[in-house]
Amino acid sequence: MGIIGSTLKPFKATAFQAGKDFFDVTDADVKGNWAVFFFYPADFTFVCPTELEDLNNQYAGLKDMGVEVYAVSTDTHFSHKAWHDTSDKIGKIQYPFLGDQLHTLSNNFGVLREEMGLADRATFVVDPDGVIQIMEITCEGVGRNAGELVRKIKAAQYVRNNPGQVCPAAWEEGADTLAPSLDLVGKI
Repeated sequence: MGIIGSTLKPFKATAFQAGKDFFDVTDADVKGNWAVFFFYPADFTFVCPTELEDLNNQYAGLKDMGVEVYAVSTDTHFSHKAWHDTSDKIGKIQYPFLGDQLHTLSNNFGVLREEMGLADRATFVVDPDGVIQIMEITCEGVGRNAGELVRKIKAAQYVRNNPGQVCPAAWEEGADTLAPSLDLVGKI
């Protein structure tokens, strides 16, 4: 898909966030911080609320890591508020929901299912320079694991802060990393 390493494209979306008035979020607002764009197919559905609640359970830790989370669907910000006000799971969520009814974000990230007008179940992590570092897309019936997302973000932050180091499979914070060199070729 060629999206890893690409730069966040311009966008403007209206957000709903618990306890706040509706507000606009743009690509300029995102740059300078780590961000997660957490696309899901639609409000008032089945797998989506379980994923969104799971992500909310990690939200405080993500904020401590300097990461903002944006839930995104092709629904409006009004629909997001109505879902928040009527669902026990969604009513707990503290991070912002972006309305993408014009499909700008879904098209920018290449996850719009045009025949349905819905976004795929997809996650993108954007670094402070606006560069996409991580992506995950799953089929409709497979929910994501927020704990694994946190692990991947920690690895991406480590690599950014430690040039010349890489994180091996299943790396956890504090574990050994690798320094790629000719000396390691064929020895791992």
